[in-house]
Amino acid sequence: MSERKYFSPLARGLHWAMALMILAMLFIGVAMVASTGPAYHRLVGLHRPLGIAILALAFLRLVNRVASGAPPLPTTLPQGIRILAGSSQVALYLLMIALPLVGWAMLSAGDYPVSMTSGVTLPPIVSPDPALYASLRGLHTWLALGLFGVILAHITGALVHGLLLRDGVFQAMLWRRPQASTRIE
Repeated sequence: MSERKYFSPLARGLHWAMALMILAMLFIGVAMVASTGPAYHRLVGLHRPLGIAILALAFLRLVNRVASGAPPLPTTLPQGIRILAGSSQVALYLLMIALPLVGWAMLSAGDYPVSMTSGVTLPPIVSPDPALYASLRGLHTWLALGLFGVILAHITGALVHGLLLRDGVFQAMLWRRPQASTRIE
């Protein structure tokens, strides 16, 4: 039996949906910090439910990844690159889960509601505490910057595989099947 060369359709769908959501979230977060007045409140209204949706999908994605695995990396990749690839995947999953949880805890500590839609508000996950709120706000910012950095590294690695190495790693996450010459061997 041959090894699987592509991610499952569910894994690919979650990957690309979350990629769009996370990039949107990063830009919304930056715009939110730079805004005041009505624009700020509209952005917060997008930021909170999008963060919780990312959290829920990250757990679904993690369960799917554990259950269905991933195609193996090419044996031609040096061990150091293989370790770096695995470490960056772990960092992505940790940040996709930690960042929304820290945001939720931050809002809870600030005694702010986490409103998903009108009439749907999540329960606080920590007690109100102004000092904790301030700490979590800083942590939320640093985690967001870390996520941005890991995403840049992830995109760089994908482009190296897709454009330079042409070893099938990038194609394994695409919807269109690659031609035979670009498959992982």
